[in-house]
Amino acid sequence: MNMSIEMIPTKMFFTKGVGVHKDRLVSFELALRDAGIEKCNLVCISSIFPPGCKIISREEGLKILRPGQITYVVMAKNETNEPNRLIAAAIGLAIPKDNGYGYLSEHYSFGETAKKAGEYAEDLAATMLATTLGIEFDPEKAWDERKKVYKASGKIFKTTHICQSAEGHKDGLWTTVIAAAVFLP
Repeated sequence: MNMSIEMIPTKMFFTKGVGVHKDRLVSFELALRDAGIEKCNLVCISSIFPPGCKIISREEGLKILRPGQITYVVMAKNETNEPNRLIAAAIGLAIPKDNGYGYLSEHYSFGETAKKAGEYAEDLAATMLATTLGIEFDPEKAWDERKKVYKASGKIFKTTHICQSAEGHKDGLWTTVIAAAVFLP
């Protein structure tokens, strides 16, 4: 008898947060609170965006979550206790036109602006999708140029990202940033 249960999410939302505290763990908890997902038991998963999954707003998604719920996320996290050190955490997404599966990517960095880190995460997801779709591209070209090639192929429907950046607290407190794609049944 086959007892497997398919757990393919039907909805997903993006969220992000930042936390600052003298303790590293509490800083992470505060970032989760800022993102609105602290009440869930988070399970980090790899980066496939399910076919037919609907992207909903953060507000709509947070209303669905229940305390203690096991919640699957693709999460990027970064932290520092170095004063003024720029940190970022980003999630990129690329979805194909044919309603097949897409890709999410996690990226975290030091010294990158939110714009640069976010675009890098989006580029990673789009590149992973492009390689599975057989889209030919020059990996040495800039993201903006490759994005045009991906769109022109007619095979990629959408690319996007979410990013949280922050500067390390001036007094050396732990600063944590997270970005997450949260999946819902």
